Amino acid sequence: MSSLLGRLGVAALLAGTILAPAAAQKRVKPAPAAPAAIVVPPIAFTERTLANGLKVIAIRDTTTPNVTTQVWYDVGSKHDPEGRSGFAHLFEHILSRKTVNMPYNAINQLTEDVGGQRNASTWFDRTNYYEIVPAQYLETMLWTHAERMARPVVDQQVFETERNVVKEELRQRVLAPPYGRMRLVLDENSYDTLPMRRPGIGSLDQLNAATLEDARAFHEAFYGPDTATLIVSGNFDPKRLDTLIDKYFGSIARRPNPIPLAVKATEKARTQARTVTAYAPNVPLPMIVSTWRIPGSSSADLAALEVLDGVLAGGENSRLYRALVRDKQIASSAGVQLQDVENGGFFAPSVTLASGRTVAEAEPALAAEIARVRDEPVTAAELAEAKNEILANALQERETFDGRAFAIGEALVRTGDPLALDRRLALVGKVTVADVQRVARTYLMPEKRVDIRYLDEGQRPAGAKDAWANPVPMPVWASVPPATQPPLALAAEGQRQAPPAPGTAVPVIAPTIVESTLSNGMAFVAARTGQVPVATLALVIKGGASTDPRGRAGLASMVADIATQGTKSRSAEQIAAEIEALGAQIDTQAGPDGTILTITGPVTTLAKAGAVLADIVQNPAFAPAEVERRRRQTLDRLSVTLKNPGALASIALQPVSYGAAPYGMVPTPVSVAAITPADIAAAHARWWRPELATLVVTGGIDPAEARRIGEQLFAAWRPAGTAPVLPGAQAGTPSKPRLVVIDMPGAGQAAVAAAVRSIDRADPRWFDLQVANAALGAGSNGRLFQEIRVKRALSYGAYSNVAARADAGLLTATTQTKNESAPEVVQIFLTEFDRLGREPLAADAVAKRKVFLSGGLTRQAATSRGFGVTIASLILQGVPAAKAAQLPAEIDAVTPAGASAVARENVSGAGASIVVVGDSKLFIDRLRAIRPDVELIRADALNLDDLSLVVAAK
Repeated sequence: MSSLLGRLGVAALLAGTILAPAAAQKRVKPAPAAPAAIVVPPIAFTERTLANGLKVIAIRDTTTPNVTTQVWYDVGSKHDPEGRSGFAHLFEHILSRKTVNMPYNAINQLTEDVGGQRNASTWFDRTNYYEIVPAQYLETMLWTHAERMARPVVDQQVFETERNVVKEELRQRVLAPPYGRMRLVLDENSYDTLPMRRPGIGSLDQLNAATLEDARAFHEAFYGPDTATLIVSGNFDPKRLDTLIDKYFGSIARRPNPIPLAVKATEKARTQARTVTAYAPNVPLPMIVSTWRIPGSSSADLAALEVLDGVLAGGENSRLYRALVRDKQIASSAGVQLQDVENGGFFAPSVTLASGRTVAEAEPALAAEIARVRDEPVTAAELAEAKNEILANALQERETFDGRAFAIGEALVRTGDPLALDRRLALVGKVTVADVQRVARTYLMPEKRVDIRYLDEGQRPAGAKDAWANPVPMPVWASVPPATQPPLALAAEGQRQAPPAPGTAVPVIAPTIVESTLSNGMAFVAARTGQVPVATLALVIKGGASTDPRGRAGLASMVADIATQGTKSRSAEQIAAEIEALGAQIDTQAGPDGTILTITGPVTTLAKAGAVLADIVQNPAFAPAEVERRRRQTLDRLSVTLKNPGALASIALQPVSYGAAPYGMVPTPVSVAAITPADIAAAHARWWRPELATLVVTGGIDPAEARRIGEQLFAAWRPAGTAPVLPGAQAGTPSKPRLVVIDMPGAGQAAVAAAVRSIDRADPRWFDLQVANAALGAGSNGRLFQEIRVKRALSYGAYSNVAARADAGLLTATTQTKNESAPEVVQIFLTEFDRLGREPLAADAVAKRKVFLSGGLTRQAATSRGFGVTIASLILQGVPAAKAAQLPAEIDAVTPAGASAVARENVSGAGASIVVVGDSKLFIDRLRAIRPDVELIRADALNLDDLSLVVAAK
């Protein structure tokens, strides 16, 4: 299903959190009982408009110690000038960097150094800039937004640096991943005359052609208070907020020569279907997509189209999953992209083929499912389930103060109405079976579609050229007039206005953790994390991937995955249907030290959803047919992962760093193929036991009620026989560092990953190392980000983290860069590792990094799932659950001497193992100058099951 927003913080750096990927939400036959209605409370806010046109929306929440400030400009990639696709995106980067009173990148320091985070993003309809900070820094953040609105510095330094960063972002997001280019193909062929046809992220040619004068003209044409909305959400005093907004924004002038923002072009109805074929390097499995045009975001039909999206693609009980993935096994995955855009979007079902299946099989199968939803009414159960999923997702989005702000902002820029999302949710509740069939018949007619085939470059016929260009000539887009205002410059240091001082701090109150034991002896932990009626059940089972037998890597993951595919009383279809009808989501992940299974959903349906979880845990069927089906899906997913440079570098770094030790094993096509149903059943019986498990319940639910539900669900689960001994020495003995290059010809970018072995999570020096690592590479103020992105513009970002493990973890640095720059990045990694290990950390830097880490913990604790998984991860790594409430205090206790000492003991360039994945002919000779013992391995000869990493000669 489509999603409006995804944001990732620094939480995983802090407590070793295992964050499971958003798992497929599951569905099928009608749920046995109708769930309680899911009620999504409207978002309460105030609004006003200043004389200069600036719209202001305020959402007060006194339960949080934080505040978010967001400016949403009604300027997006649809406004890119002629010959300058990606320009709104480029300007998003430019406007984030320098003003008259803020030196380059000062905004990052003003947010991270006070415990906050910031970012910006561009969409067809808008560009937004946002921060989340402790509430006492509200005035500071408002001042920064006024600076960027009224006094931005657009000079050659900012322009050149950010243009190069944007080019690296394009390589990372579009050119490097196997399916990255599909976004270009899809936009090009979904539109004919609307400007969304062009790539919002830009193109290398048009970015190279851009000039500084273009950037200044774009700013003057489109950016001003009259094109902006300021949204403030969190803990603030309304009267003081109004005073501050008047003070900082009231005097900012409107645009001197305003250019209308409205897009007047419209699309003609498509009356003849067509097919296009695109080829790209390193595509492991073909993909097909059919795309249809749909109306703009304000259309009343969007509610029914969203429900149709849910029926077709809302998880494992959706029609596309059931028909194409489960039943016919033509596809390894299937979904729908519902492009919700102001002027008109598209509805695009997509299918990634299963290995061994053909486009000739998949295209008619997908067309048949679309025809069925046009020709036959959906069932009442499908309708109810899709609605509940939509409402439950909206409820979860509103769990946090910043989630509410983003929800209103997105609705506003797409429709002009801050209430549009609430109105659409109300319409969703009224959608009928007839409405769903009506929109399917209106918009998804066969003659109105474009079919796209996306294939590997090796399948291109000899001499054939790209055949995915839209045959309709590209329109000529409007340009903007030259800038008339004089450019601004950074004021001299003694003449700059200082940021406002912070206000009074709002106390941070950690959730109260309640621990007890259920009647079956299983440990139980509960914590109330908020008032929104959303909660998470997390079942923690010790053991994990480090218990996988040699040659069976991936076994623990398959146990967790296949447990959800049928029990002794529920089929896989019934599990999916029941969970999704309840508006819940089930996630499973087997990490190195254990498995975490979570159910997140409305409190009103938590007990029923938990009953499904309890059945999955205690009574999995592990039917051979399901094992084989999921095995094939796992192998297909692996084939995609192993073609992605960034993912492959991170995977290969594990055996390179840990050798033959349990932590060094990674799932491979060979090991997954070797796992039998008997292996899976035996591993479940051995490790999934109540005495090795803990139930964690967090969210907007009282701990006493949570315990009552836990007792109801698991009291009958009793231990049988003797529990196994948990593994030890999972990290093994350190071995000689290696530099491995995996040659992937045609890779759009090189991925670089470097690691040194570190300490285990229970080590008392854990937060000393976390603070040292934060100085190295956490966030945008880390040394790696500064050296690689800010100073040299070699990457979209460069970061480091410390993996939390029960035994010795890894401190890992990662980035992606153009192939030619890989040696330079490797040298920077080695230099910065040495610097961290040799130079004592300054007291000021340590203090700022401590505040940064503590702020991330506070934000993570704001959601039921975030805090629940924090507790679960601590338990797996041998740390008491109660520590979850004490983590900020432990960070605060770190001293510069302690952080420097642990870095000195653990971090050095000479001790680092490195993996580089990319087109080696562009960098291998210069890498050999850094380390002559480079191991060069062809990607098609890579063997992750062997310590040599090379397929043995036959």
